[in-house]
Amino acid sequence: MALVINIIASTIIISPALWLAGRLIVGGRKAKFSDAVLTVVIGTVIGAVVGAFVSGIYAAIAQLILWLALVKHFFDCGWGAALAIAVMSVIVFVVVAVVLGVIGIALFTVLF
Repeated sequence: MALVINIIASTIIISPALWLAGRLIVGGRKAKFSDAVLTVVIGTVIGAVVGAFVSGIYAAIAQLILWLALVKHFFDCGWGAALAIAVMSVIVFVVVAVVLGVIGIALFTVLF
């Protein structure tokens, strides 16, 4: 049950950032939203399996390579572009989170 919740939450949170980063790096033809969703779902499931059997730095390296391979496959790009998409998706996610946080604080201040 925890894996299902993790898949749903990860898909909702990570997919849009991954998709936007993919569109910025490789363009709209190669970066489809459905590919971003599949990347996140498969990455989350396989990452959970890898994390169950391997721990520590080895698990982190294996999961990083796994995510980059999934991005490379689904977004039809090279390893460098996959790494750029991964970094850009983190940046997009942080920017969106900060903006939503500021809006939330502003609304809370105005309402209360």
